[in-house]
Amino acid sequence: MMTLETQSFKSFSGSPKSSNLPWDLLPNTHELITLADERSDDYQANQPFAHIVLDNFLNTTAARTLANCFPKPEEDFWVRTHISDEIKSASAVESVFPSPIRSVLYGLNSGPMLQFLERLTGISGLIPDPYFNGGGVHQTLPGGKLGVHVDFNQLPQLNLYRRLNLLLYLNENWEEKFGGHLELWDYQGKQCHKKVAPVFNRCVIFTTTSNSYHGHPQPLTCPVGRSRNSLALYYYTALPPEGKKSFVHGTVFMDTSEKRHGFVSIARRWFSLICPPIFLKGIKGCLAQWGLDR
Repeated sequence: MMTLETQSFKSFSGSPKSSNLPWDLLPNTHELITLADERSDDYQANQPFAHIVLDNFLNTTAARTLANCFPKPEEDFWVRTHISDEIKSASAVESVFPSPIRSVLYGLNSGPMLQFLERLTGISGLIPDPYFNGGGVHQTLPGGKLGVHVDFNQLPQLNLYRRLNLLLYLNENWEEKFGGHLELWDYQGKQCHKKVAPVFNRCVIFTTTSNSYHGHPQPLTCPVGRSRNSLALYYYTALPPEGKKSFVHGTVFMDTSEKRHGFVSIARRWFSLICPPIFLKGIKGCLAQWGLDR
């Protein structure tokens, strides 16, 4: 049974002190801990895997500043991907980000935020990614999508294990008919259990495992001139979950079509699991260039 769930809380206090950032983005440590304690049971109980949806995540003025300065599609620093499973743009080059966005990303990687996330999720020893590998700023234009998948589970630069995703949506006046809903699927990747609209100032936090299938597989139907904009941050630990070695894999897309149980679909998933991420990305690029990525 697919459901839609959101949980709201009082907006973080603080307002811009001047036209230059940083401003007081996050509440003090006590407020963060209180929020984590209020939401931790919900986080663990939510299905199909541990997650939470938090509306009005930032101060409204701060969130609107981020939305207004979000990079335009024509910027030349975007890394654009156009393959069967993924049609979107992303960038992790923080030096070219507008200063408000850069400051917010740093704030979400800060000590108080890590303490909040640990208390909320029950995962101790969280480490932020200073490289924003796979994260940073994301943008999807009309017709774009991101297939249902599980994320890469190790950060090669630091040999860390991926544990959490944080997504912050910055889409003002987003209408239901525009689509772009984040879909959370069951652990077998067979059925969508929940859809979350990417509305303005909404934050989604969830635990990442080899079975936390998610994506926005339906092509975006917003008008030309609009886009689905978000910030993405990932958090890691030095040890794998539960102290056990886990099989290292790259991003693994799930075929959600009616033919998903066929030999080709199964072989494709296993190849994604065993193939090194860099090699797999190169293969996908070549297939896309030759028009064979369908």
